Amino acid sequence: MKRRTLPVAVALAASATLLLTACGGDDKSEANDKIAGAGQATEKPTKSAEPSGAPASDKPDGVDVSLPKDMNLVFDWEKPADKNEAAAMDDAANFLRAIYRGVDKRTTKDAALTTYATGDALHYGEVQINEWLKGGWTATGTRRHYDATTRSVPNGSSVEVSFCADTGKFYGKEVKTGKVLKTDPSPKDFGHYKIIMVKFPTGEGLWQASKVFVETGAAQCQ
Repeated sequence: MKRRTLPVAVALAASATLLLTACGGDDKSEANDKIAGAGQATEKPTKSAEPSGAPASDKPDGVDVSLPKDMNLVFDWEKPADKNEAAAMDDAANFLRAIYRGVDKRTTKDAALTTYATGDALHYGEVQINEWLKGGWTATGTRRHYDATTRSVPNGSSVEVSFCADTGKFYGKEVKTGKVLKTDPSPKDFGHYKIIMVKFPTGEGLWQASKVFVETGAAQCQ
């Protein structure tokens, strides 16, 4: 569903192995009790997004975040009552979609990533997608996100979105051969994420990921 229109949106989309898929490696970062990145300035997108053939439901901010049918990101969570927290949660999901859209399109220059990410999170997305590209992989299967919580800073300019992810049925696929690289079930399939979302000052209702903290093999998600 189209929530709002982003007047200016830019290039650069992203995704990749390390932490966002079943091809992941170990990485553990922890946010302290104070929301990390609160008050961090956002980076303004610099180029208008080109129109694409995706239906309106795949363009929540006028930017295409659609994915191929075999790349299924499921967000099994309930939205909070707070309007800002609900919008931040929606755009945290769009941040992940933007990363995997970059994987599918084989580029770090799709408009979706810079619409939904800034600062450290933008760099994180670029690193992720480049790892997929280096491996010659795309992704296939179902990646499920669940047990989401949100919390805001007092001035409402920053929201921490935390959730679990199960990548046990989400696999790498060789682009050249189409071979699916299935893996055995492992505790590393479960990750816990904290994404710091900051409000984009001139985009109505738009939130951007600014920092990403990931714990792989997270016991609380198993």
